[in-house]
Amino acid sequence: MVKVLFVCLGNICRSPTAEGLFRDLVRRHGLDDRIAIDSAGTGAWHVGSAPDKRAQAAALRRGIDISGLRARQARREDFERFDYVIAMDRENHRDLRHLCPPGREDRLHLFLDFAPDTGTRDVPDPYYGGRQGFEHVHDLVERASAGLLDRIRQDLE
Repeated sequence: MVKVLFVCLGNICRSPTAEGLFRDLVRRHGLDDRIAIDSAGTGAWHVGSAPDKRAQAAALRRGIDISGLRARQARREDFERFDYVIAMDRENHRDLRHLCPPGREDRLHLFLDFAPDTGTRDVPDPYYGGRQGFEHVHDLVERASAGLLDRIRQDLE
């Protein structure tokens, strides 16, 4: 079983979006019994909260329901539990590096490194924007999810 954790700042916009979209992609490829997926935030402001309503609406427009997800904060132990700890941007990647125990640095990744053709390294935080920002996040997440799944499939072989 390969375990993947997506991490953004508050775990209500980008990382639950990635969790939901990646879970759907994994299910469609028949790998849901071999890949476990979760999400978290580096901050604790929204612990226990459902994803932002705009993130939920954007996911539903793509046929994915993320309303049942609940925010939690990333922990040091996540680097022991998860094979891939995926930061949504460089700021969260930096914060996770400080949280990462020695010897587990190989588990930490920047999500858009799995989609180098996007021309950016950060999935932008759509929280203070409108609907288009959430749609853009979904587009980036879909592209990076395909690259991440290809990488994990290589691990599983």
